[in-house]
Amino acid sequence: MSADSYESPLGARYASARMRSLFSERRRIAEWRRLWIALARAESELGLPITAAQVAELEAGAADVDFARARAYEERLRHDVMAHIHAFGDAAPGARGVIHLGATSCFVTDNADLILMREALDLLLDPLASTLARLAAFAREERALPCLAYTHFQPAQLTTVGKRACLWLQDLLDDLKRLAATRDGLRFRGVKGTTGTQASFLALFHGDHAKVKELERRVAAAAGFERTYPICGQTYPRKLDFEVLAALAGLALSAGKMAADLRLLAHEREVEEPFEEHQVGSSAMAYKRNPMRCERICSLARFIAAQVDCAAQTAMNQWLERTLDDSACRRLVIPESFLAADGMLQTLLNVSSGLVVHEEPIRAHVARELPFMATEEILMAATRAGGDRQKLHEAMRRHSLAAAERLKRGEDNDLLERIAADDAFAAVRGLLPELTRAERFVGRAPEQVDEFLASEVEPVLWTFRDRALGTGDVRV
Repeated sequence: MSADSYESPLGARYASARMRSLFSERRRIAEWRRLWIALARAESELGLPITAAQVAELEAGAADVDFARARAYEERLRHDVMAHIHAFGDAAPGARGVIHLGATSCFVTDNADLILMREALDLLLDPLASTLARLAAFAREERALPCLAYTHFQPAQLTTVGKRACLWLQDLLDDLKRLAATRDGLRFRGVKGTTGTQASFLALFHGDHAKVKELERRVAAAAGFERTYPICGQTYPRKLDFEVLAALAGLALSAGKMAADLRLLAHEREVEEPFEEHQVGSSAMAYKRNPMRCERICSLARFIAAQVDCAAQTAMNQWLERTLDDSACRRLVIPESFLAADGMLQTLLNVSSGLVVHEEPIRAHVARELPFMATEEILMAATRAGGDRQKLHEAMRRHSLAAAERLKRGEDNDLLERIAADDAFAAVRGLLPELTRAERFVGRAPEQVDEFLASEVEPVLWTFRDRALGTGDVRV
């Protein structure tokens, strides 16, 4: 890293080493060379005048990438693929004349992008599955702890801490399935030639359609793909980029929502993200414990979601068989979206692995609002004990309004004391502790947690049981 030249924070601060390496120039060119070798080998096997010795020379020179020489070629040729063809030819001079035979630039650029995106999607599945596992354990542990639920960020009824975590889990579980399906659905551009007609390869094989089809099958298999696009122009359909980035954006929405919720809960001092021993919350306010991890998640999520529009614009503006105005933006949005998603997920995993629950503030917030929620239960019990429902309702209304005014003055909620002191409710005075027990007001939340984890989450996590269960790499 040079302090004198701009470097993307996605590489310098956020993304993991594995994702940074995947989208490095070295890895990109390595895939180009593997594709050139696979093409030459298949062409040789199918009868073109390419010798086994030439294929062996390409394989031997594949790792010898002289980036300085390639840059010099590009400065002269103004074409990055041609520059690397020449550089590869220098590393394997005996095979120089058979590199890229019959192919167009998109043979290496597009097919390599598909290989890298497929692996990038796979890399995201590990931290996402680990996040699900951590959240599932958290939800199970906190399945029955009553807490105040909010609508419009105003006190509503009760839920449980574990049930709220399942809201996050459910969204992220859908994202895991979508990312896996997107990865598995990727197809190879294949060996299609300049406008997708395979004319150059048909000419090389003297009109033998079967050999052209077999050539594509073999090259695709060498790259690990069973399916290729049956129809394409010079490029694979750019709509695919939109679909991939939309899957990343969906993940960003889920992560951003969870992180935003945790920021609100941190304000209420109910649930907090991890905070390290020597971590500084503010350069000025030494007492601050800012939710910086969740704020980072929200920030990266916003960036990822914004990239989808660029992919959409590119897809709808590809003229006929192709135009090059997709190139610069794709070089930016595809790697950076994955790097941002990786950094976001690493941080989300770290947060999920160290959530801190503060039960006393949770109970205090419940105690402040629960008397209002219990009024209907108390009314029904008093009515069953022989009271006049309408008179009881009016008394309850007056007591509730008076207690609400106390809360607005920053005083305690004394609604239950008011009810207990009112002779109209004398018949249920002894029942008030039971009628206002928080667990009575969480509905089936604990059971919903158990059922959701058993039926939805655990079967999916079982398929990821052999993957590493990490805790998240949060970089500076």
